[in-house]
Amino acid sequence: MGRNTRKRRSPLAVRAVAASAALAVAGGGLVWANFYASAGESRSPDRNSTRADTTQVATIDCPDVGQQLTSVPERARTGVDKELALLDEQITEAYARLASTRNAQAGDAGFVQNAILGPLKSKRTAAIERIAINIKRVGGSAPGGLDRLAGCTGKTVEQPATDAGEGQGGQDDGQGQDQNQGQDGGQNDDGGQNDGGQDNGQGQVGDNGNGAAGPFAEDFVDITTVQPNVQKIRTRRGGSSGTFTTTCGVNENKLFNTDNLIVAPGVDNGAHHTHDYVGNQGNDAFASDDDLAAAETSCQNQGDKSTYYWPVIRVQDGTAEFDANEQGGGAEGNVGRIVQAERAEIKFVGNARSKVVAMPKFLRIITGDAKAFTNGTANANSGWTCTGFTDRVLTDKYPLCPDGSQVVRTFDFQSCWDGQNIDSANHRSHVAFADPNTGACPQGFQAIPQLTMNLVYDVPRPVIENGQIQQPFAVDGFPEQLHKPITDHDDFINVFDENLMNRMVNCINSGRKCK
Repeated sequence: MGRNTRKRRSPLAVRAVAASAALAVAGGGLVWANFYASAGESRSPDRNSTRADTTQVATIDCPDVGQQLTSVPERARTGVDKELALLDEQITEAYARLASTRNAQAGDAGFVQNAILGPLKSKRTAAIERIAINIKRVGGSAPGGLDRLAGCTGKTVEQPATDAGEGQGGQDDGQGQDQNQGQDGGQNDDGGQNDGGQDNGQGQVGDNGNGAAGPFAEDFVDITTVQPNVQKIRTRRGGSSGTFTTTCGVNENKLFNTDNLIVAPGVDNGAHHTHDYVGNQGNDAFASDDDLAAAETSCQNQGDKSTYYWPVIRVQDGTAEFDANEQGGGAEGNVGRIVQAERAEIKFVGNARSKVVAMPKFLRIITGDAKAFTNGTANANSGWTCTGFTDRVLTDKYPLCPDGSQVVRTFDFQSCWDGQNIDSANHRSHVAFADPNTGACPQGFQAIPQLTMNLVYDVPRPVIENGQIQQPFAVDGFPEQLHKPITDHDDFINVFDENLMNRMVNCINSGRKCK
């Protein structure tokens, strides 16, 4: 496996490599401290387990400053984006310290606050002040109250004490998400041998090589126990019912990097996790619009040079991947075998209420939220299901699929555009979702072709026994997000040529199915 060539390294990346060098170990992965806890979740204790009276911080919850920046002058965005990337780096470093100081925390009730959260707040305060300076320097006005976003909190869970090596339960501390959805969680019916208890230098007992940073048994549910929940809006008169399908492969070229050109342009490892790329072959953190327009594409129709990218899925089976010791990979808790999708179904559809207009070239859209576990679910927008069960979709659980069925990730992108901007300061305000009941766009927005994606994977079904999961699959993510399924997300930059975009619009508006 490989990844696309870097043009240059950002100073932020150099600091990140140095910060985590002490945590990287030969063979990949981090030496995380062992804590069997799933923040924000709960399960019934095993009859052979007892609960400890103390709780321990499982992860770090910081306000998302970027989401508050709805209006940033264009000339300030480069500086602001780099400070936002620095805020992410600071959280990653603090989480690594949290995970590697469990013994110190057990002996000092004030350790997390004094040694981790306090210094983190000071660093964040300085970065937030620089964000305000960048905005004011070009005549803009920084949002009020940004300084109140500097402080972070710890998500705490009960620590289960066990006598048989089992237990990953925990109780919600009031900050976690509601992850029940009325499902009965039939995952405990699965049998199997749990052989994940050996410490091979990649983690601790039962942690699947990532130091108990997830996923956990509670993150999975048997898809056959989920009731159908998918509803479709019927296209009304005046709507647009056509479709346009583009075929761009499944990243057979092994194009990987840990950048995010939309959120952190110019910053190496801005994503802190590895992405698959299809379509445009020139996407890295330093690509300009001109670079994207001149790049090659994996799409069959060469008029589509758009870039489609998403976090990889890994099976935590002990495989030392190409990035086992690197930032975004094993050095940040993303471990195991990268699984290539069997199919990537990329389709653009119409609007139930109106005709669609052409997307502007280089329009950027992110669907879902890589930080939804700590941010909350306002921007979460991914789905998980299985082939043969697509009438039911999970948002905050990974599916356990029956024999013969494959895992499916689903994404429906925002389909309403403000008519002016190809991006916005928080990378969300320039686009919006149509009303889920009527299909109408918000006032001031117009309908564009809606990008929809299904990624189909052939992954082994994890085995759960006594509350522990063996060799689970999980989406790559920021380490403090604990590999939660609700953090899945997908990114798109439109680089269709004008003729092909117009053909797409005509096809969708006339109700045809085109390729």
